Amino acid sequence: MPEQDAFSTIMSSVDTPLIVVTTGNDTDGVREWGGCLVGFHTQASIDPERYCLWLSKANHTTRVAQRSTHLVVHFLTADDLALAERFGTLTGDHDDKFAGLRTEAGPGGVPVLLDCPHRLVVRRTSLLDEGGDHLCLATEPVAVASGGPFTPLRLSDAAHLTPGHEAEERHAPPTERAPG
Repeated sequence: MPEQDAFSTIMSSVDTPLIVVTTGNDTDGVREWGGCLVGFHTQASIDPERYCLWLSKANHTTRVAQRSTHLVVHFLTADDLALAERFGTLTGDHDDKFAGLRTEAGPGGVPVLLDCPHRLVVRRTSLLDEGGDHLCLATEPVAVASGGPFTPLRLSDAAHLTPGHEAEERHAPPTERAPG
């Protein structure tokens, strides 16, 4: 196992751009929406285009995403701290994070935040649960929008936010692991 302090040092030096991921569905006229602030995400393939993101197992959004076909990856700008706070500190278990926001339903009923011009609408292609506290969702873009170049909101800009769920609320990894 790698030295934890060295791993933490490296990871705390990476200043990841933040995104808000939304997902949802409309089953038999019942709308279910979820959204959360995400720091674990990346382009995963050039051809074909793929994007992966990791959602905390403690989040309401993760449970909605498992029942949904599509998600929207909204890339936050340096001016979007209030949106990061809303989606990062409230919990969909108790709060309507979408109240008062301009939204429209996208493919599969997924909520699109209209005031976030930089976004990918993606279709989930696979889900990986390797036993950690986050699920990996591999996706393919089905629609892309951009308002042009922008300065992203980064993890260091939102480090003062208190998450809607504490780390203790996340599921523990299973005891069975692949041989090391």
